[in-house]
Amino acid sequence: MPFAALAAATTPTAHIGLGLAAVGRPGYINLHRDRDLPADRDPDALRARTHELLDAAYAQGVRYVDTARSYGRAEEFLGEWLDARPSFTDLVVGSKWGYTYTADWGVEAEEHEVKDHSLAIFERQYAETRDLLGDRLSLYQVHSVTPDSPALTDKELLDRLAALAADGVTVGLSTSGPAQADAIRAALAVTVDGEPLFRTVQATYNALETSAAPALAEAHDAGLTVIVKEGMANGRLAGDEAPAVFQEIAAAAGVGGDAVALALVLHQPWAGVVLSGAATVGQLSGNLHAAVVDLDDEQRAGLDALVEEPEAYWRHRAGLPWH
Repeated sequence: MPFAALAAATTPTAHIGLGLAAVGRPGYINLHRDRDLPADRDPDALRARTHELLDAAYAQGVRYVDTARSYGRAEEFLGEWLDARPSFTDLVVGSKWGYTYTADWGVEAEEHEVKDHSLAIFERQYAETRDLLGDRLSLYQVHSVTPDSPALTDKELLDRLAALAADGVTVGLSTSGPAQADAIRAALAVTVDGEPLFRTVQATYNALETSAAPALAEAHDAGLTVIVKEGMANGRLAGDEAPAVFQEIAAAAGVGGDAVALALVLHQPWAGVVLSGAATVGQLSGNLHAAVVDLDDEQRAGLDALVEEPEAYWRHRAGLPWH
């Protein structure tokens, strides 16, 4: 398993990963991203920002990087950075397939990405990912699986994914939407030739959306590595947007609300890696303070009171503007 290196790591930040969704393309749904990035977001500017973040992350002990075919040119930027640093052999690199980026480097596009979990899309996107990341690819995940995804039932596709696993690339999935738990449990039941196929699951979990927790605990107990995305709810739990209880805990600990949000995830016994979606080095450094934040029972009870109904949470997320 590629995450064995993280399990053995002694650096506190090894279990915080860097996600590249916010810096591989000019438009994304994180709050206040318009002020986090330069007004001129041409590829060279975002390439430079991505490389700056990767340098800072590695220097501070981060050892997992998460990208996807649909994150604009993020795989390209990461591949260039890796090619220039061949000695960084302890970095675990994960990517995802199943969405095609369609915004043509624009922010006002009608559609930014199109989902398709067919075998044909896998073959095309895996070739594209390999061309950009080469043998540095450790983990390839099906992007945003829902209970009705053919990635859970298409025998030809499952056989092809099993062949990929046999070649040494870990196969996983990410989930989204109010039925995350159903998708996770369906994935746990998927086998090829009697062997479980999926070895990682990446899911949304944060103080506002906790519905996947029981299924993620089951996945952990089954031996999967759990990767948590959107631990700050796309910015709703960071900075001035954070609820008062976050700001109070953060002030007492001498950190930002973002660190409290990620610390809550790290405190879950099933969580293997939590992703930072930082767009600036300052944000990344603030996120990494999560590794040393302790939450007592009273504080965790205060955070538990923030939970929203899954349908309401995902409806709000779907309404966030791309900017």
